[in-house]
Amino acid sequence: MSADRIRITGIEVHARHGVLEREKSRDQPFLIDLELGLDLSTAGNSDDLSDTVDYGALAMRAAEFASSRTFDLIERLAEGLAELVLENPSVETVSVTVHKPEAPIDLPFSDVAVTIERSR
Repeated sequence: MSADRIRITGIEVHARHGVLEREKSRDQPFLIDLELGLDLSTAGNSDDLSDTVDYGALAMRAAEFASSRTFDLIERLAEGLAELVLENPSVETVSVTVHKPEAPIDLPFSDVAVTIERSR
Protein backbone atom coordinates (compact mmCIF):
# COMPACT_ATOMS: atom_id res chain seq x y z
CA MET A 1 0.00 0.00 0.00
CA SER A 2 1.38 3.38 -1.03
CA ALA A 3 1.99 6.29 1.30
CA ASP A 4 1.44 8.73 -1.57
CA ARG A 5 -1.65 10.96 -1.34
CA ILE A 6 -3.75 13.31 -3.40
CA ARG A 7 -5.97 15.61 -1.33
CA ILE A 8 -8.87 17.71 -2.59
CA THR A 9 -10.45 19.73 0.20
CA GLY A 10 -13.49 21.96 0.38
CA ILE A 11 -15.36 20.96 -2.79
CA GLU A 12 -18.49 23.09 -2.31
CA VAL A 13 -21.85 21.85 -3.52
CA HIS A 14 -25.45 22.79 -2.86
CA ALA A 15 -27.79 19.85 -2.46
CA ARG A 16 -30.79 18.49 -0.57
CA HIS A 17 -29.51 15.79 1.76
CA GLY A 18 -31.19 15.21 5.10
CA VAL A 19 -33.86 13.37 7.02
CA LEU A 20 -36.17 16.33 7.61
CA GLU A 21 -38.58 17.59 4.96
CA ARG A 22 -37.16 21.11 5.21
CA GLU A 23 -33.73 19.73 4.32
CA LYS A 24 -35.16 18.13 1.18
CA SER A 25 -37.07 21.24 0.10
CA ARG A 26 -34.16 23.68 -0.25
CA ASP A 27 -30.53 23.55 -1.24
CA GLN A 28 -28.01 23.52 1.58
CA PRO A 29 -24.23 23.90 1.41
CA PHE A 30 -22.04 20.83 1.75
CA LEU A 31 -18.25 20.61 1.64
CA ILE A 32 -16.46 17.49 0.48
CA ASP A 33 -12.88 16.47 1.22
CA LEU A 34 -11.27 13.57 -0.64
CA GLU A 35 -7.94 11.96 0.19
CA LEU A 36 -6.72 9.31 -2.23
CA GLY A 37 -3.97 6.84 -1.48
CA LEU A 38 -2.12 5.66 -4.57
CA ASP A 39 1.32 5.17 -6.01
CA LEU A 40 2.42 8.46 -7.56
CA SER A 41 5.97 7.40 -8.47
CA THR A 42 5.25 6.84 -12.17
CA ALA A 43 3.60 10.25 -12.51
CA GLY A 44 6.38 11.84 -10.49
CA ASN A 45 8.90 10.54 -13.01
CA SER A 46 6.92 10.86 -16.24
CA ASP A 47 5.25 14.25 -15.63
CA ASP A 48 2.29 12.81 -17.56
CA LEU A 49 -1.31 13.35 -16.44
CA SER A 50 -2.31 9.91 -17.73
CA ASP A 51 -0.08 8.37 -15.03
CA THR A 52 -2.09 9.86 -12.16
CA VAL A 53 -5.62 10.82 -11.18
CA ASP A 54 -6.95 13.95 -12.86
CA TYR A 55 -8.08 15.66 -9.67
CA GLY A 56 -9.90 18.41 -11.55
CA ALA A 57 -12.07 15.87 -13.34
CA LEU A 58 -12.53 13.90 -10.12
CA ALA A 59 -13.67 17.01 -8.23
CA MET A 60 -16.24 17.71 -10.95
CA ARG A 61 -17.53 14.13 -10.83
CA ALA A 62 -17.81 14.27 -7.03
CA ALA A 63 -19.69 17.57 -7.17
CA GLU A 64 -22.06 16.24 -9.82
CA PHE A 65 -22.69 13.08 -7.79
CA ALA A 66 -23.41 15.02 -4.59
CA SER A 67 -25.64 17.65 -6.19
CA SER A 68 -27.68 15.35 -8.46
CA ARG A 69 -28.88 12.93 -5.79
CA THR A 70 -30.79 13.15 -2.51
CA PHE A 71 -29.90 11.01 0.50
CA ASP A 72 -31.29 11.04 4.00
CA LEU A 73 -27.85 10.59 5.56
CA ILE A 74 -24.53 12.21 4.77
CA GLU A 75 -23.06 8.81 5.65
CA ARG A 76 -24.71 7.43 2.49
CA LEU A 77 -23.44 10.38 0.47
CA ALA A 78 -19.90 9.70 1.73
CA GLU A 79 -20.22 6.00 0.86
CA GLY A 80 -21.34 6.82 -2.68
CA LEU A 81 -18.45 9.22 -3.12
CA ALA A 82 -15.98 6.59 -1.91
CA GLU A 83 -17.40 4.12 -4.43
CA LEU A 84 -17.03 6.72 -7.18
CA VAL A 85 -13.37 7.39 -6.31
CA LEU A 86 -12.53 3.68 -6.11
CA GLU A 87 -13.78 3.21 -9.68
CA ASN A 88 -10.30 4.44 -10.65
CA PRO A 89 -8.12 1.31 -10.55
CA SER A 90 -5.00 3.22 -9.50
CA VAL A 91 -6.62 4.41 -6.25
CA GLU A 92 -5.86 2.00 -3.41
CA THR A 93 -7.58 3.83 -0.54
CA VAL A 94 -9.89 6.79 -0.11
CA SER A 95 -10.96 8.92 2.82
CA VAL A 96 -14.12 10.96 2.28
CA THR A 97 -15.32 13.70 4.61
CA VAL A 98 -18.70 15.32 4.06
CA HIS A 99 -19.29 18.55 6.00
CA LYS A 100 -22.80 19.84 6.63
CA PRO A 101 -22.30 23.29 8.18
CA GLU A 102 -26.03 24.12 8.24
CA ALA A 103 -27.21 20.87 9.85
CA PRO A 104 -30.47 21.26 11.81
CA ILE A 105 -29.00 21.49 15.30
CA ASP A 106 -30.64 23.87 17.76
CA LEU A 107 -27.35 24.94 19.34
CA PRO A 108 -24.49 27.09 18.11
CA PHE A 109 -21.94 24.94 16.22
CA SER A 110 -19.45 25.41 13.44
CA ASP A 111 -19.66 22.13 11.53
CA VAL A 112 -20.97 18.59 11.40
CA ALA A 113 -18.89 16.13 9.41
CA VAL A 114 -18.76 12.42 8.64
CA THR A 115 -15.53 10.75 7.57
CA ILE A 116 -15.27 7.27 6.10
CA GLU A 117 -12.25 5.36 4.85
CA ARG A 118 -12.44 2.62 2.24
CA SER A 119 -9.95 0.51 0.32
CA ARG A 120 -10.11 -2.00 -2.43
